Parts: sequence; C-alpha cells; structure tokens
Amino acid sequence: MEKIIDESIQGQPLALDQNKENKRKLFIESYGCQMNFSDSEIVASILAKEGFNTTQHLEDADLVLVNTCSIREKAEQTVRKRLEKYNAVKRINPGMKVGVLGCMAERLKSKFLEEEKIVDLVVGPDAYKDLPNLIEEVDAGRNAVNVVLSKEETYGDIAPVRLQSNGVSAFVSITRGCDNMCTFCVVPFTRGRERSRDPQSILTEIDDLVSRNFKEITLLGQNVDSYLWYGGGLKKDFQKASDFQKATAVNFAKLLDMTAQRHPKLRIRFSTSNPQDMTLDVIEIMAKHKNICKHIHLPIQSGSDRILKEMNRLHTRQEYMDLIDNIKQIIPDCAITQDMIIGFPTETEEDHQDTLSLLEYVKYEHGYMYAYSERPGTLAERKLEDDVPEDVKKRRLAEVIALQRTHCAYRHQSYIGQTFEVLIEKESKKSDQHWSGRTTKNIVAIFPKGKYQIGDFVMVRIDECTSATLLGEAIGYSDNN
Repeated sequence: MEKIIDESIQGQPLALDQNKENKRKLFIESYGCQMNFSDSEIVASILAKEGFNTTQHLEDADLVLVNTCSIREKAEQTVRKRLEKYNAVKRINPGMKVGVLGCMAERLKSKFLEEEKIVDLVVGPDAYKDLPNLIEEVDAGRNAVNVVLSKEETYGDIAPVRLQSNGVSAFVSITRGCDNMCTFCVVPFTRGRERSRDPQSILTEIDDLVSRNFKEITLLGQNVDSYLWYGGGLKKDFQKASDFQKATAVNFAKLLDMTAQRHPKLRIRFSTSNPQDMTLDVIEIMAKHKNICKHIHLPIQSGSDRILKEMNRLHTRQEYMDLIDNIKQIIPDCAITQDMIIGFPTETEEDHQDTLSLLEYVKYEHGYMYAYSERPGTLAERKLEDDVPEDVKKRRLAEVIALQRTHCAYRHQSYIGQTFEVLIEKESKKSDQHWSGRTTKNIVAIFPKGKYQIGDFVMVRIDECTSATLLGEAIGYSDNN
C-alpha cells in the first residue's frame, strides 16, 4: 500500500459547525495518510449524533482521540508524545477520556491499555460504528477495545462531515483494506483485506458534494485501481461470484467513467495507484474525459528488480517502464509522481544506481522519498535484517532527493509561458494578496487575487516557477465555471 503523507496537516485538531443540542466536547487529531484524515471525518460524524461537538482546545475536551498511522516511525513517535501531553492534561481534568484510533491502535492495543495504561479506549479502523457502545463502557469506568477487522465494513452508509475540507475539494473513500502483501507495509494486518464500496453509495455521496458546490473530489483508497464491486464481499472472493455478479461487476475504470459522465464540470482525482493493478482501460478513461485530472501517483519504491522482489512488489522494473510509456502515449501531458524507499534491506550500490537510472528515465513531476525504517509487524521485520548502515541510507537518500529536485525544476521550467486551468482553493501562505490553487497536473500555482474567488476555475499564464510552485497571472475564467 502506498501513502502520501502531507506533513503540513499532521496533528491538526479538527473542527466543524457546532450543534447547540450537543453538550460534550471532542478533540480529535489525525496523523499519517489521507485515509486517516478521511476516517476522522467518519468518526466525527458518528459522534456528532452521540452528543459531541468538536473543540480545538485540548483542555476543554471530554473525549480526546488521536487517529494513528504505523507506516513510518516518525508518526508513531509523534503520537506517543501527544499521548504524554493528553495524559498531562488529564491529570488536571480527570474526567477526560483518551482514545487511540486507526492502524497503531490495532497493533499496540495491549501495550497502550494494559502495560502502559495511557489510554481508556482503543478502536481499530473497522470498528468506528461501535464507538457509541465503547464510550458507554468508558463512561462506566471500564477500558474499552474493539480492533476486530471486518470483511464487509466500508462506511458507505455514513456521510462524513468535511472536517479538513476547504469547501472546494473533498475526499471520497471507495475501498478499504489491502491485499498486496508488500514486505515493508503493515496495512494488510491493520486494515484487513480489500473490499469496495457500493458504487451507488459513492455516486450519492458525490451528488451531495456537488449540490453543496464542491468543485473537486479525490477518489481515495489504499489501492484505488483494485476497486471491484460485485454486490459486496472481499475482492479475493470474486472468483466465487456468480456469472451474473461477474457480468455486472463495476471495476475502477467503470466507476471513473460513471463519475466523470455524471458530473462533467466536477474535477476528479484519485489516489493511490499500484503499478501491478493499473490497467490501460483506466488510462483510456482518463484520456476520454476532460474533467479527470491528468496526474497519476504511481509509487515504484525501488528501481531494482532484485529489491522489488524482496519487497514482494508484483511487477518488474520493465513492466513499470512499459506502463509509464503507455501513459505517456495515451496521455502525453500526464504528470506522474512517485514514492521511493531508500536503503531497503540488502540494497547494494548497484540497486541504488538502478533507482537513479529509473528516476532519469521517468523524470517524475514530484516524489515522496524516505529512508527505510523497520516497521513492527511487517514481513520485512520478521524475515529481513535491516542491514544497510544509516550513513549509507542518508547518502543514497540525499542523492535521490537531489535528482528529483532537478527533475521538478526541469518539469516546472517547461511550463513557463503556458496557460493552465487552476482551481482556487485558498489564500497563499506567503501573501494575502495572492490565491493558491492546483493545476490538473496537481501542481500548486500562485497568482494575484484580482476579481477571482475561492472555488473559481481560472486560466493562469505561468511566468515563473520554483521547484515546488508555479507563479503566474490570471487571464480569465475557464469554461468550467
């Protein structure tokens, strides 16, 4: 499973409109990937019906929840520090209850509850509907835990409150779990096997967003290309489905096509793809519809066939490059971004050079690159020795980052003089006189505000660039308004 972790939003306390009827206060923070932030919206929606309003003040809270991630060591360390902070406040406010949600909750349930006694409540990713019962247990003075993984739960019947939203773009979860047993990843063990939401529930949620004037959605899943609805059930059981179920099944390409046709002015993105599951029909649907953004996040993790095999990635370097070639042929202007793990166990200098040469071949628009850190509970932790020295990891990572920055600059400089449609999302961080928005390629563009407003689609001529941002001038509205 691939994860894009946006460092700028880690640990933000979530807030939504207050219901005067609700008397209890919920403080909820999220760490990790966008799936965790999406899950926090589901949790807040469930608890709003149980009498909780969100607060951004920890000291005022009756219930404090932290939604956790196990994908990177840094996230775990941060969550532990936050739990120490919560418990310091709890000593002043003993009525406050503390709970851990998500991936880390499942893995460390006994440690948190019994050994360290730092939380009252532990809830796994498939158990959020059980929160009302679990909170009753906690209110009665008992610890509460539910980390049972489900074969059916997709939360398709819960309309998430849009806690993280700017009112312009929103995430719509379409799958849960993952069947890809990558040796570096704990997600199949913390989020369970892969299952997909009923497409009608997805389209209903999108209809609601459009009616509320949202302009962009991102279809979200651990592995969106694996989406497969055949009436419910695990993806791995599809072979047991009836002939009718197989004939009427909806795969990701079909879902993408249905969504784009239904709302032709709605911008559509998706994340995250796995190279072994991305098919040509998805790329062809992207090319067919103007409103599907021309950006694919396509993690490779390593450019070495030998390391890909150690990682249990079910594709080769050549297969990945063939997929890149097909994308470029069918959608010549498509932006491609990557995830890369540097210093995976047994990685040699030759393997590292293979990664650098793959970077040169693709020249990615952007990348998320990390030094390997052993994650408890993964196959790699059980079977492979973390044998690449830290100084070697750091040096190789620095080389990969430097090359990626060169490619970012190369790509961005090629856009100077071009005009792109930009969806205005917010005010620029550096200037209250400028808007910030993204192009179809998922690149941030900054330009003077002029007469335009948040939510407008604007044509922006690019005059300058940095390695991360395009700078330009709005020349008029696009025909998508």
